[in-house]
Amino acid sequence: MKYRDWLQQLIYKIINPVVHGMIKVGITPNFITTTGLVLNVVAAAMFVYAAFKGGNSVLTCIGWAGGIVLFAGLFDMMDGRVARVGHMASTFGALYDSVLDRYSELVTLFGILFFLLLKGYFWGALLTGLALMGSLMVSYVRARAEGLGLDCKVGLMQRPERVVLTALGAIFCGVFQDCRAFDPMYILIAPLALIALLANWTAFIRIAHCYKLLKSRA
Repeated sequence: MKYRDWLQQLIYKIINPVVHGMIKVGITPNFITTTGLVLNVVAAAMFVYAAFKGGNSVLTCIGWAGGIVLFAGLFDMMDGRVARVGHMASTFGALYDSVLDRYSELVTLFGILFFLLLKGYFWGALLTGLALMGSLMVSYVRARAEGLGLDCKVGLMQRPERVVLTALGAIFCGVFQDCRAFDPMYILIAPLALIALLANWTAFIRIAHCYKLLKSRA
């Protein structure tokens, strides 16, 4: 079993009581998906707000925004789980989930990019832009491949990894706000640099994977 499958099953065991509770009170998958987007918009707004603040309160705000991003990531897992366990899966629901997931990730990364740009971290903002580009292309290549009837889930930097890295970078940036050995902002930028590299690499890996699949069918 791959590590992602093992981790997914572990998380499912943890969230299953919550999932069953949501089903009992009539919460729908689309409502959960929408809530996840709203939380990410709130996190993005906090990044934008922090861009205009000064002092240590800036990094405190960044840390809390990271916590919201991580919390919102749970909703990304719960909507699909509620749909399957509650027998509420639908074609529109799958489309709605995919579209709002893209909006959630892009709005969060845009908020971080805006924050870094206004704070004078040009290279950090550039890396965030590359991370945004890679995140979009990873999802696009998979969607395009599946539209052609190809299975395309390969690569290291898929959405869960990107969300966790982004969230932890922001959280620990806030935790180490009093650090004097180095600029705590680099704790936020470093995971984004990793996403920028590996997300774009994953997109190209997926293109190569699809090429091999199509070639084998020829």
